Amino acid sequence: MNFIKNNLANAITLGNLFSGCVGAIHLISGDYETTAVCIVISLILDFFDGFVARALKANSNLGVQLDSLADMVSFGLIPGLTIVVALTGIDFRDPLESIKYASILANDHLWIPYLGLFITLFSCLRLAIFNLDEDQKYYFKGLNTPSNTILIFGLFYANKEVGSFEFLFENQVYLIILTAVSSWLLISPVKMIAMKFKSMKLQDNYPKLALLIGSVIILIIFKSVGIPMVIIYYILISIIFQKQLN
Repeated sequence: MNFIKNNLANAITLGNLFSGCVGAIHLISGDYETTAVCIVISLILDFFDGFVARALKANSNLGVQLDSLADMVSFGLIPGLTIVVALTGIDFRDPLESIKYASILANDHLWIPYLGLFITLFSCLRLAIFNLDEDQKYYFKGLNTPSNTILIFGLFYANKEVGSFEFLFENQVYLIILTAVSSWLLISPVKMIAMKFKSMKLQDNYPKLALLIGSVIILIIFKSVGIPMVIIYYILISIIFQKQLN
C-alpha cells in the first residue's frame, strides 16, 4: 500500500507525459482533434498529480522533476510543433496537401518553420526557472506553460476548424511575431494570476474574480473560439492587477 501511495501521483504525471506524446504524434500527422483531446487530458492529469500528492502527503523531489519533464512534452513540445506546422502552410489532414512537404524540403526557406521550436526552448527554460524560484507560490512569474499551450494550439485549432484568426495564419511574419511574444511571455517578469488563495478576503481575490467572471462571459459569447481569447484576457487582467499579485 505504501508503494501505491508514494507513487500514485508519479503515475498520474507519467499519464500526462504519455498523453502529451500521443498528442504530438497526432499533431504532426494532421489529426488535430485527437491532439486537442490529449491536451485536455494532460491538463487534467497535470492538476490532479499535485492534488493527489498533497492529499496523500507524498510530495517528493522525484515528483517535482517528473512533473517538469512531463510538462516539457505536453506543454512545451506541442505548442512549438503547432507553430512549426502552421508555418509550413500545409494542412496535414489532406494527403494530397501533405505531398507538398516534399517540395518544401528542397526550398531554401525550409528553416523558417523551425523557428516555432523557440517556444519549446523557452518552455524548457521557464520550467527550469520555475523549479528554482521559491517566490512563485501565490502567483506565476511569466505565462505558465499550460496557458501558453492553450493559447497557441487554441488559435491554431480555431483557425483549422472554423476559419477564425485567418489574418494570423495567412502571414508567416505574424506567426513569427506570435512565436517571439509567446517565448518572451514564458520567461517574462510579469506576474500572472494563480488560482491559489492566500486569504479568503474578497478584496484580496478581486483579480481571480475578474478573471473568472470575464472568462465565463467570453466562453458564453464566443464558445470554443473563445478559449485562446480567455488566455489573452488572463494576460491583460494579470497586467492590470500587477500590484495586487503577491
